[in-house]
Amino acid sequence: MEVVTHLVNDTVEFYKWSLTIADKRVENWPMMSSPFPTLALSCLYLLFLWVGPKYMQDRQPYTLRKTLIVYNFSMVVLNFYIAKELLIGTTAAGYSYLCQPVNYSNDVNEVRIASALWWYYISKGVEFLDTVFFIMRKKFNQVSFLHVYHHWTMFILWWIGIKWVPGGQAFLGATINSCVHVLMYGYYGLAAIGPQMQKYLWWKKYLTIIQMIQFHVTIGHAAQSLYTGCPFPKWMQWALISYAVTFIILFANFYYHAYRGKPSSSHKRDKPIANGTSVVTNGHSKVEEVEDNGKRQKKGRAKKD
Repeated sequence: MEVVTHLVNDTVEFYKWSLTIADKRVENWPMMSSPFPTLALSCLYLLFLWVGPKYMQDRQPYTLRKTLIVYNFSMVVLNFYIAKELLIGTTAAGYSYLCQPVNYSNDVNEVRIASALWWYYISKGVEFLDTVFFIMRKKFNQVSFLHVYHHWTMFILWWIGIKWVPGGQAFLGATINSCVHVLMYGYYGLAAIGPQMQKYLWWKKYLTIIQMIQFHVTIGHAAQSLYTGCPFPKWMQWALISYAVTFIILFANFYYHAYRGKPSSSHKRDKPIANGTSVVTNGHSKVEEVEDNGKRQKKGRAKKD
């Protein structure tokens, strides 16, 4: 018990010390004064993963077609806004793509960059809805370990990023990821419209390839910064490298099983990719339409929006 007490006290003291080097500009921004709102939402997310399937077990799945269309295209707009703000702000501030320390001043461009990164952090909380929609539609098999790991960790880790390093080289990963999400949620939005869009979604598999490329870019960028001694926090660089490696492993495993591990057939080619992290999209696809119709013949019509 004494060991646990010492551990808790040391953790509290370390957190108090870390606040002395946190960015003072963001401390009064929504969700930033304390880690507890972020941790609370993250815990509620995990709780829903346990409660949601139990609640839906004996209920008809929701179709949520209109909701998914609005949600996915709203995420396209949000991610486009974030990427646009980061590109304009960093260009105006003369940012380097090779080495850029954090500037904690109240310069208008630096505050604009920090604000865009804060919106990026918020978008990771909004993305919890991906999982909510899966469960409400009873697509439980799509809530994979990769899916949960990706959504849960991104929200928490980016709170840390905004609290201590909302600028500098942190902009590059967020910019690339926001651009990828514009494509990704655009795909899901089109898929949600209905099976008539399936013939326009031939590029689904390339989203996973693009996602893996961005993780390699993240590793390469952080590694060269460490090698050249760039005065960007080293702990952040190592955290980015370690985190990106886990994603490369998990996404490579997903890609292999989705596209390489099984013999190709016309049926398998029709299956769309995950909502960023699992085997089927959160949109409404041709395959899902067939599956849903089969369920309705047995159980009746699914619930609508």
